[in-house]
Amino acid sequence: MRTLIADITRKAGEIVTIQGWVDNRRDHGKLIFIDVRDRSGVAQVVCTPEKQCREIAQEVRGEWVVSITGIVNKRPDKMVNPGLETGTVEIEATEVLVLNQSQTTPFSVATDGKELDESIRLQYRYLDLRRARLQKNIRTKANMMQYIRTKLSAQDFVEIETPLLTKSTPEGARDFIVPSRIEPGSFYALPQSPQQYKQLLMVAGFERYMQFARCMRDEDTRGDRQPEFTQLDMEMSFVEREDVMAVNEKLLIDLVTDLFPHKKIQEIPFPRITYKEAMEKYHSDRPDIRTDKQDPDLLAFCWVIDFPFFEKTETGGWTFTHNPFSAAIPEHRGHLVAKEHIGEILTTQYDIVLNGFEIGGGSIRNHTAQGLTKVLEIMGHTTENIMKNFGHMLEAFSYGAPPHGGIAWGFDRLVMLLLNEPNIREVIAFTKTGEGRDLMMNAPSAVEKAQLDELHLKIVEPKNK
Repeated sequence: MRTLIADITRKAGEIVTIQGWVDNRRDHGKLIFIDVRDRSGVAQVVCTPEKQCREIAQEVRGEWVVSITGIVNKRPDKMVNPGLETGTVEIEATEVLVLNQSQTTPFSVATDGKELDESIRLQYRYLDLRRARLQKNIRTKANMMQYIRTKLSAQDFVEIETPLLTKSTPEGARDFIVPSRIEPGSFYALPQSPQQYKQLLMVAGFERYMQFARCMRDEDTRGDRQPEFTQLDMEMSFVEREDVMAVNEKLLIDLVTDLFPHKKIQEIPFPRITYKEAMEKYHSDRPDIRTDKQDPDLLAFCWVIDFPFFEKTETGGWTFTHNPFSAAIPEHRGHLVAKEHIGEILTTQYDIVLNGFEIGGGSIRNHTAQGLTKVLEIMGHTTENIMKNFGHMLEAFSYGAPPHGGIAWGFDRLVMLLLNEPNIREVIAFTKTGEGRDLMMNAPSAVEKAQLDELHLKIVEPKNK
């Protein structure tokens, strides 16, 4: 039976079998030392001349997969390795089995990887992920997800999956679209966010929803963006702005306190800054309010509120600043209904900012068909266009939709900041380049003509090619 390496410190004098990767091999003549790595840690194995396993031990190389049986011995005090959690013991091997060999890897996985060109790391991402830094990042991210699920479940939030094949509607970034084979000429869209579905779940009476949602947006990428990413998505019924902000502020404080106790939150409660104040004082709606920007463990959270609902387009019309589903603040709802003083209307949008990065944003929503219709009319949509794109939402709101609001965290971005990483690619297991390419799978890539024919699609070469 296999023993995890982390458990061998409690098994001195016992025979164990460990299985993992060869982290390092050192031939000292009479003695051969092999460091073996599994998901729980690293152990030192020693092969002595009189053991039959010595011949195999001489052959093994880095990243070979092995199974080693032997007796756990306590190390003499002067031989203890304080750099290893298992450094008080070693395994005297009696059997070494090679489960699989490895070619010489294109780079060492023993370093943190920051010295390498990112393209080679992403091409061999399955090797890159073996390094201790990325193992820690991905496991920490998983622990954060589990922690949040447990906290929100205790508050009666229900985790509900929403579809990945949905309808393309004009609500923000460019959609990734998916052609339908069954209905030629028609397309699904991959979700930019579960925005409409989570509001429909409030209409359905669930009242408190959450999900770690995959979101896809066909937009230019940068260090803290990817074509696909993860949101912590939530929505709540019968709430006002303060209710949603309170739930999220406490969750963030608890998360940092329990999982990142070495971090210091600069100010609790989180400061509230209006959009106007942020732009005047910091010249940004994502202000970095840290008192000491040299301290990597200082976390300066703040809320930014009272955003303009609308802004002018290049053609002189109006568009939303965040999304069309937000409600105006109570004092300005009359302006919205009357479609007057449009540039002065403030929305119930609230953004949570950490050290100069927006890590989440939400709002109280329009929960009436009239409110949503007025927003779309201000943006220049015709009645026909509104019904075509949003008729399903308007109809749903006509069946007793409760007041509701929510928020979505940029979860990868939050993990990046808490782990002091430079971009979200360091906290996503299988990530793409800044240009949106998957170098490991070589995607995007061409498909067979037969697939295109089946979908009634034809590739038209660019005119300037």
